[in-house]
Amino acid sequence: MCLAPIALFVYNRPQHTQKVLRALSACEEAKDSELFIFADGAKKDASKQERDKIKETRNIIRTSGGFKTKNIVVSERNKGLALSIINGVRHILNKYDKIIVLEDDLVCSPWFLTYMNMALDIYEKENRIISISGYIYPIRKKLPETFFLRGADCWGWATWKRGWDIFNEDGSKLLAEIKSKGLEFDFDFYGSYPYTKMLRHQIEGKNSSWAIRWYASAYLKNKLTLYPNQSLIQNIGMDNSGVHCESSNAWDINLLQKCPDFEKLEVKEFKQGKFLVADFFLKTQKKYFRKKIKLYLKKIWMRN
Repeated sequence: MCLAPIALFVYNRPQHTQKVLRALSACEEAKDSELFIFADGAKKDASKQERDKIKETRNIIRTSGGFKTKNIVVSERNKGLALSIINGVRHILNKYDKIIVLEDDLVCSPWFLTYMNMALDIYEKENRIISISGYIYPIRKKLPETFFLRGADCWGWATWKRGWDIFNEDGSKLLAEIKSKGLEFDFDFYGSYPYTKMLRHQIEGKNSSWAIRWYASAYLKNKLTLYPNQSLIQNIGMDNSGVHCESSNAWDINLLQKCPDFEKLEVKEFKQGKFLVADFFLKTQKKYFRKKIKLYLKKIWMRN
C-alpha cells in the first residue's frame, strides 16, 4: 500500500499544533509518511502577542519529527484558512493522486493513518466515493462499523485527485443549483443544520468557509463520504482559541482506540445514518426549533 501524503495547516496556536503533531507522529504509519505543513502568515494589523504565537508555532513545526520527510511551506502574508487549504490541497494533488488533511486543532487516534490509508486504497476506483472522514458526531445509537453519507466533511479527511477536481470555489453557483433543484431541506440534513445559510453567508462575505463549498460541491454531484462508527479525530479548538470556532463541548467524542474493521461496502448512502446525524444536530439547536424539526423528521422516517 502506497501511503498518502499528509497536509497539516497551522497558524497561531502553538500548544494545539504541538498536540496535533504529537498524536499524528504516534501513528504507526507516520515514520513512512510524507508530511507537508502549511504555515499561514500574520495579518497586517496583527498584535505583537499574535506575531509571537505565530513565531512559536513555526518553531514547533520546525523542531517536530517522527515522519519520513517533512516539508514546511511558510507564507509571509495572511491568506486565511480557506485560501490556505484550497491552495495547499491543490498544490499537493498536482504531484500526488491522494491526500490526508488535518488542521492545527485536530488530534487524531493512533489508528487514524491506518484507517485513512486503508480506506483510500479500498475505494480508490469507486468514483462515487469522494472522500474519507476521520470524524463522526457523538451519536449514541449503534452505527455500522463504517458507512456512507452524501456530501463531504472537513475534520480530518482524505480524498483523491479525482475527488478534489470537482471542488467548486464559486459559492454563488453552488447555492443557485441547490435552490433551483429545491434541495435546501435535504442539504440542511432535513432542516436540522443551517448549511444553506452558511453557504449564503460565504457568498455575502460573512464567512470564508472552504468547507461549506466542499460539502456543497460533493453533495450536488451526488458523491459519498465514508465515516467510521466512532471518531478517530477530536477537535480541541472549540475553546475560543481559533478564528472560526466558538467555545462548545457539543462535538466532543471519545477517540476510537482501534482501527475500524474494513469490509468493502455497497456504494450507497446509509439513510438511517443521515437521520441520526440530523437528530444530533437538533440537540445543538434551540428548543422550539428542535421540536418543530423533529416533527418533520418523524414524518420522513415513517415514509422511508
